[in-house]
Amino acid sequence: MVDRTPLVGRGAELDRLDAVIGAVVGGAEGDAPGVVDLTGPAGMGKSRLLTEVCRRARARGLTVLRGRATEYERHIPFRLFTDAFADLDPEAARGQEADPAVAPVLYGTTGATGRSSAGTDRAAGTDRAAGTDRAAGTDRAAGTDRAAGTDRDRGRAPGRDPYGGSDGGSDAFGGPEAPVDRFVVHRAAARMLTALARDTGGGRRGLLIALDDLHWADPASLELLDHLVRHPPRGPVVLVVARRDRQTSASLAAALTRGVDTGAVLRLDLGPLPERACVEQLAPGLPADRAGRLYAASGGNPLYFLTLLQGQFAVPAVPAGGLGALLLDELTPLTAAQRRTAEAVAVLGDQATAPLLAPTAEVAGPGLLDGHLAVLAGRDLLRPGPGGSWSLRHPVLRTVVYENTEARERTGLHRRAAAALAGAGAPAAVRAHHVERALTGWDPQAAAALLEAAEQAQTTAPASCAHWLGVVLGILPDTPEHRARRRGLLLRRARALSACGELRASRDLLTSLVSQVDGADPDDGLRAAAVTLCASVERHLGRYGEAVALLRRELSRAPRPADALALGLELGSCAPHVLSYDEVREDVRRAFGLALRLRNEPAAAGALTTAALGETYGGDPATARRLADRAAARVDALADRELVDLCEPLARLAWTEFYLDRYPEAERHADRGLALARRVGPPHLLPHLLVCKAVVHMNTCRLESALELSEEAENIARGIGSDELLGLVLGNKAQVLIPFLPPGDPLPLSVAQEAVELAGVRSSWWASLGWCVLSYAALYCGDHQRARSAMLRAGRGPELTGLQPSMRPLFLEALVTAAVAAGDLQEAETLGGPAAPEQGKIQQDRPPRTPAERG
Repeated sequence: MVDRTPLVGRGAELDRLDAVIGAVVGGAEGDAPGVVDLTGPAGMGKSRLLTEVCRRARARGLTVLRGRATEYERHIPFRLFTDAFADLDPEAARGQEADPAVAPVLYGTTGATGRSSAGTDRAAGTDRAAGTDRAAGTDRAAGTDRAAGTDRDRGRAPGRDPYGGSDGGSDAFGGPEAPVDRFVVHRAAARMLTALARDTGGGRRGLLIALDDLHWADPASLELLDHLVRHPPRGPVVLVVARRDRQTSASLAAALTRGVDTGAVLRLDLGPLPERACVEQLAPGLPADRAGRLYAASGGNPLYFLTLLQGQFAVPAVPAGGLGALLLDELTPLTAAQRRTAEAVAVLGDQATAPLLAPTAEVAGPGLLDGHLAVLAGRDLLRPGPGGSWSLRHPVLRTVVYENTEARERTGLHRRAAAALAGAGAPAAVRAHHVERALTGWDPQAAAALLEAAEQAQTTAPASCAHWLGVVLGILPDTPEHRARRRGLLLRRARALSACGELRASRDLLTSLVSQVDGADPDDGLRAAAVTLCASVERHLGRYGEAVALLRRELSRAPRPADALALGLELGSCAPHVLSYDEVREDVRRAFGLALRLRNEPAAAGALTTAALGETYGGDPATARRLADRAAARVDALADRELVDLCEPLARLAWTEFYLDRYPEAERHADRGLALARRVGPPHLLPHLLVCKAVVHMNTCRLESALELSEEAENIARGIGSDELLGLVLGNKAQVLIPFLPPGDPLPLSVAQEAVELAGVRSSWWASLGWCVLSYAALYCGDHQRARSAMLRAGRGPELTGLQPSMRPLFLEALVTAAVAAGDLQEAETLGGPAAPEQGKIQQDRPPRTPAERG
């Protein structure tokens, strides 16, 4: 065991980290940040500091889990977290398997084999012992070396399948085979962290999760981290993350900065080490003048300093390539076979075990491989890890070795690695990385592996799904025999992009696809499906006019009845955002007639829900009630399997019933829609249903649950990337916060302000509602002038003609209240004048009254 060099020059940072740990141990975690963000350039000592934090937390009784992202494996879903949970005691892991939603985080995505994407148990059937300290005896230089093995994924115990025997999710309903969407995974992971922070008797223990090299994390892991920043686990849990600031994506940086602003994140920026501490502790005995020159050349970066020290370069004659050149020079004494072994370790990354290294590096026998590994370890290029694994001593060294491997040789290494992993039974998600990097042209077998990985990731990690579909499209020959397959894959990729929030990229892809499919092509409905999806994406981008034009044009092409039905229903969805319901009433009626003619009961129910919401919006509750009754009867008669495409109609029906004061029915249909949307998607419908349920709870005095539902909707909406949708969610959240918080609290006003900023200059239904809520929030904060101007902006004038007719009396009341509160009674009387005829119009022959009428 190698003695670890003492940590150098990080006393201030350790004091603050000790305080965070102390708060967790002492039960005051509510006063401490839930996330600590360590930032700094490569080699500045982030990993060394992280190791020390883990040691101190473990010494104070906390459970410590540590994971690390790696540079070349950025599309293995949840890889960062599966690496951390590999440290979890097997009994504790099994205790969490009752909830299948945690499986992707514990083990990674699974394929038909039931194996995890976290690895193949190192392809050698070995597991790390519970509680192993990765740092023990492996961190050497103050701030430079990582604990060996931090980039290792462990699979589950052989033969165990956390999905309960799922074959990949072919059954979408009622059982363990149901696919799990990523938002369910996020909430389940937060619950799991809370549970793991308790001891076996249910008391306090505390949990620290250390996540290294966050800048290289896969998109699914980053989404989960974002959720945990916004919704910290309830209990003694703290996450400590380390990343290079300049290599961090804008979205990750923004998420962590929002956490800093709210106090949920503590940021510690690591700068250069002080010269005296660096020289005295890292180079004791070195002549002062030479140590000083080494320090000046290193800029106080400990990795650079130690590399210079180890290489004994004649300072200041440092190689022009800087740190990379210094590290590359360490490979010079190696034989060709030894260097190829080091390159194989760089290529294999997490899977660098002897059973995989031998075929990847083309080493003939175990004795020869052991010799190469001994030489590389003796030169401190490689370090042993748990389970017989090996890693290069620092990620920077891995990058240098990998990037300086000759291109053809690197391709061959990846090809042999993919073959070795396949032979070891690794799932497609693990093999896909090597398959992709081994590609030199069209390869049907490689494409099949990539498509399998994409299918495994489509619900829990749509960004990875879209990436792998894009790789296949990049190599698929652009020839007539592959034309149909290409178009189908383009549509699948567009769906995946829309699911992971890349709405504009999805729209651009769909627009291109529509232009490729000529009307005379026997496309089996692909063009209409692309147009329908494109219009839906346009809606969620707030481009209702473009959506309507697209649908109208496609309907003018006289599509097949089934396609005309889908297009007509989507057109009805554009009302009342940009069209009055009067403008699409006949289109919806035609769609209903088509549905009856085609005996498509789900589509018939969908048309009725669109009609019911349209009439409710337009202020005709009597007709709306009749339509809602018919829609509910059809929906309730359908089995879940028949409602796969009815998540959005269920949301419309629930909103209609809410506006009609039918709260139990609204909540029942919202719950059914949520159950479906969580299993089969699409994810953009979840916020609609959650917000509907939230306002039902608000109106029935269940304010705490209303706020929880609103926050869940916000988390999902932010991940989808639609400003229009997020604005709707935030407007409704502000509406819930007004009665939840004491009068004068500024939070509802700030949330409503963000909602209208997202709306921009748009004047859609949702944008107008955001301005209405801003008016209410300003009124409750005592800013009567702002309340008045916001409501006038929403309604496009004092008569509020730009607002929902059925709700106009309620909004007029708010406008009058603002005038009265400001002492302008004459204006109040003038503004109140339009309310009487509007109220009378709504009340004609329509008892009982709606909530708006009571306003």
